[in-house]
Amino acid sequence: MDKHSISRGQWALLFIIFSFLFSPAQAQQPWTLRQCMEHAIAHNIGIRQKTNAERQRDIQLSTARNSRLPNLSLSASETLNFGRAQTIDGTYSNRNTNNTSFGLGTSVPLFTGFNIPNTIKLNQLNLDAAVQDLEKARNDIRMQVAKAYVQILYDSEMADVAHRQISIDSVQVVRLQGLFQNGKASQVELSQQQATLEKSRLTATQADNSYQLSLLALSQLLELPTPEGFSIVRPTLSELATLESVTNLPSPEVIYQEAIAFKPEILAEQFRLQGTERSIKIAQAALYPTLNFNAGLQSNYFKTNGNKADPFFTQLKNNFAQYLGVSLNYTLFNRLATRNNIRNARIARENQQLVLDNTKKTLYKEIQQAYYNAVAAHSKHESSYAAAQSSKDAFVLMQAKYEIGKANITEFDQAKNRYLNAESDYVRARYEYLYQTALLQFYRGKELEF
Repeated sequence: MDKHSISRGQWALLFIIFSFLFSPAQAQQPWTLRQCMEHAIAHNIGIRQKTNAERQRDIQLSTARNSRLPNLSLSASETLNFGRAQTIDGTYSNRNTNNTSFGLGTSVPLFTGFNIPNTIKLNQLNLDAAVQDLEKARNDIRMQVAKAYVQILYDSEMADVAHRQISIDSVQVVRLQGLFQNGKASQVELSQQQATLEKSRLTATQADNSYQLSLLALSQLLELPTPEGFSIVRPTLSELATLESVTNLPSPEVIYQEAIAFKPEILAEQFRLQGTERSIKIAQAALYPTLNFNAGLQSNYFKTNGNKADPFFTQLKNNFAQYLGVSLNYTLFNRLATRNNIRNARIARENQQLVLDNTKKTLYKEIQQAYYNAVAAHSKHESSYAAAQSSKDAFVLMQAKYEIGKANITEFDQAKNRYLNAESDYVRARYEYLYQTALLQFYRGKELEF
């Protein structure tokens, strides 16, 4: 065999490779609600900005903690003097001099009026608030994704309902075509039924468009480049049947008391309120003296042009000196700036208390709204289910009468439309009930899931 020939096994391997490379892209697996929320959280720009804000607060905390450490500074200077200057014997003469000096110094704060510990605590509270702000942003995204997810479920079911109407009308068109061919139905009856079929197709097209737009909305929340191939997992009827009755949920007051213990928006404002207490103490630190410990090394070289001087390194050695000391500083009067800073800090604390109170009120209103929406959705869910069953039974009877000629197409369409509207109301109530119930459980600290 020619060494350049290709064996049958190699041909098969090449065929498999090319089939894989050039085959159409496989559709993605349907996304669960959990996968949607996790992906949205990982790719949302707003959340990434909140993450960066948290990192900045962490750096600020590190800076505040490091303010207790001693600093270290190195200095060097070179000075040239020209013209008349006083000599050692008190006379003046024209001379040029140069002076070179080096220094290494450190300073340690011993007492700052409790400014440093309060600043550290303030930055720690700011970091804690930033962590809660990040969690609040994540919760907001979870709620947005859950709402968009439910909208897709609703639109998909509405599309199913619309397509079932096409099937019903298609059967009637086929039936009338047979009757028309046998001379038992008129062209007018057949045309009316065909027009009804086209109207059902238009309704189905609109329902499909709404479904595609809801998929687009969720894919944009997930920061997906395109909605092509994107779909979600639809819960089964048995899963939907396990919805918790709203009557088993606690009152809004009880849910609110549970929520304020862990909701991130409440915790963030509480941390900020504690931070305003530290800001007051930081402003009050200016009423105290400050005490610092200082130490350093220094040396210098001096030379007058025209006069003999010791060598450079000899002078540095001979002039080498060390120093230790403490410095006390107390501001006696700074134009009432300290007093006004304290007053501003106290006003900031009052404003932050108002922000916290308003945040609590907003949370309570949200819980109230979700609770009574769930109550209303529960009632509508039960009544619309009964209405849908009754409308379905009425439509089945009307369909039977229509097929045996005991009812006209107008009566048939009216019964079908009532059935379609009742089923639409039922689907809407079911998913509204699903979302509101899940939302109430979310306020109680449980995950958003259905």
